[in-house]
Amino acid sequence: MSTMIEAAPAPAPGRRPSAADLAARTPRDRDRYVDLLRVFSLATVVAGHWLMAVLATGPDGRVRAGNALAIMPSLQPLTWLLQVMPLFFFVGGFSHATALRRAPSYASFVRGRAARLLIPTAVFAGVWSSVAVLIELAGRDGGVLRLVTRMVAQPLWFIGVYLGVVAFAPLMWRMHRAHGVAVPVALGAGVVAVDVLRFRYGVDAIAPLNLLLVWLAVHQLGFFYADGRLGRRTVRALTAGGVTAMLALIAYGPYPLSMVGMPGAKISNMSPPTLALFAHGLWLIGLAMLLRGPVTRLLARPRVWIAVIAANGLAMTAFLWHLTALFLVCAVQLALGLTQPPVGDATWWLLRPAWIGILVLVTAGLVAVFRRADRPRRLAPRSYGTARGVTGMVLCLIGVLGLSTVGFGGALAGRSATLIALPVTPLRSLALLVAGAALLGLWTRDGAETRKADATTLG
Repeated sequence: MSTMIEAAPAPAPGRRPSAADLAARTPRDRDRYVDLLRVFSLATVVAGHWLMAVLATGPDGRVRAGNALAIMPSLQPLTWLLQVMPLFFFVGGFSHATALRRAPSYASFVRGRAARLLIPTAVFAGVWSSVAVLIELAGRDGGVLRLVTRMVAQPLWFIGVYLGVVAFAPLMWRMHRAHGVAVPVALGAGVVAVDVLRFRYGVDAIAPLNLLLVWLAVHQLGFFYADGRLGRRTVRALTAGGVTAMLALIAYGPYPLSMVGMPGAKISNMSPPTLALFAHGLWLIGLAMLLRGPVTRLLARPRVWIAVIAANGLAMTAFLWHLTALFLVCAVQLALGLTQPPVGDATWWLLRPAWIGILVLVTAGLVAVFRRADRPRRLAPRSYGTARGVTGMVLCLIGVLGLSTVGFGGALAGRSATLIALPVTPLRSLALLVAGAALLGLWTRDGAETRKADATTLG
């Protein structure tokens, strides 16, 4: 089999290009491994949520959400493999470096990057906000429905934090060009300082700063990958140093074993991120880079590459709706009176493949309905200043993180929660998201340019 995909004619006018069409026109210099890592990281998070989530009816008849890894603590080291979000931020750095080399204006850069995240997110938020209001009007905002309308929004934290990284990317790129390796070193030192103040001196209020420092540091490493400066010696050092530091921090520090939050745990490595999670991200990136050569050769096979392109076009939609699929299946299970075997029981393990298969099918149905919002599009040309771009990004960031914190339910009753120090409600958060997207001009698209983007954009 040839390792190169032969050129193919463009699709007929009016026909959307297939994954095979896009694969056939892949530029020779495209880093296919980045596309694979993006899909892999989102797919792993989805699979991890499906495997860990437990919905059970207690003795009082109330449905509660739990975590299988809290029930089976001996399996928590699995989170060292399942917590792959650092890879997504790392490849984001690579992609942003590629775009920023063209020296776009700040507003142009953040508009283009935010559109691919915020348009499908806005559709998801709009649908679930409407459903939650209808549930509340019907007087059914209780029990399992209350749980669902709160929890289904939780993965939006990732969208919000990534938007923050996008907003800082142009500044971080300039710092990278001026100061190189000193930038991630300084960010890493900041992570250390935050954790020392938090755990040694009890300054808990500073902990959220690591949401910025940890993810920006991981993202910054993507710039070095884009520059071709992550050589084999460097990635070996990242792998060995990262895993050694992570194990030492877990063994001798206050950090828990799990790289995801556990119910009832006093400390989470993830929310907000800790030095242990940063060390975990370093070795994970190092390992990914060590595997790049053999995996890239595999990606040269046409069928493999076509599958990656197809998955890239679905990944964000699947990520947004995967918990909806989980709760739909659980609702059917509860309605039929079916009970899950005890977590960790032999039958529970035997049923995992079937459980995942059902969730894949339901998620595929939701993707088929909502994937249109995730299609590549060109925004209508606009000339926006930096101030407007920054304002739009801040509003979107608060809106998305607000929804992640408070959920969609209880909107009419005025339910609120606190995002760091800011009170948020479902309706206020949704309004901020819509207003920010409007400031960025995300609702205006150029039809002719969108058709061109459909025919040329990979994944």
